[in-house]
Amino acid sequence: MSDISRRQLPPYVSYRSFWNFLDRLREAVPARIDRSYWGDKFSGSTGTQLMGALRYLGLIDNRGIPTANLRNLVDARDTQRDELMAQIARNNYSFFLNGPFDFKTATYAQLEDILHANFQVNSDVARKCIKFFIDLATDARIPVSPFVIKKNRKARAATSARRTKIKTENKTEIVRAATHYEPVPNGTGLDKMLVNKFPDFDPSWPDEIKIKWFSAFDEILKRIPSEKSS
Repeated sequence: MSDISRRQLPPYVSYRSFWNFLDRLREAVPARIDRSYWGDKFSGSTGTQLMGALRYLGLIDNRGIPTANLRNLVDARDTQRDELMAQIARNNYSFFLNGPFDFKTATYAQLEDILHANFQVNSDVARKCIKFFIDLATDARIPVSPFVIKKNRKARAATSARRTKIKTENKTEIVRAATHYEPVPNGTGLDKMLVNKFPDFDPSWPDEIKIKWFSAFDEILKRIPSEKSS
């Protein structure tokens, strides 16, 4: 592993986001990859993590200029792409592949230990780093320890369960708000116009939009005098 790799944190962006980005580059590789290029495609945090991943893997330099490795990877297909990914993995993850243990039989905890020994990462970031590497190694056809894969699957299942719970709780709050909402009080002048201009509730909206709608509508109601106070 190079000195620059030692100073940078291994990729912890979503592997899907990483590959979606590479697929977009098939249309054309820009002279420089910067926020003006990816800003309308990814959120700030995802874009920043993506840029860090590209730098760490040697696909762009510190100025964001694409390297020959990136152009070759974008142009490669099938087995050629697998071989390039394997080369990238070997060049940048020697602390895993050539570490103080046999990677083919390593445990998940051993990967965590080596990450903490080489980088300043918390447990959540370490988990994301390992997940990215496992997906990378799988694409590169590098054999991964079955103990690591088993643990990674359990972690994914736990994360999915937490997301499902949060989503269910959000839906419950939406239903409760919708069934307990009071009729819109009568307003006059600008107040009434504001209510009339407010967009109608659409049940097909994503949960996040529904929650924001109720929150904004509640703020409007607080500003409009009711019949009793008029």
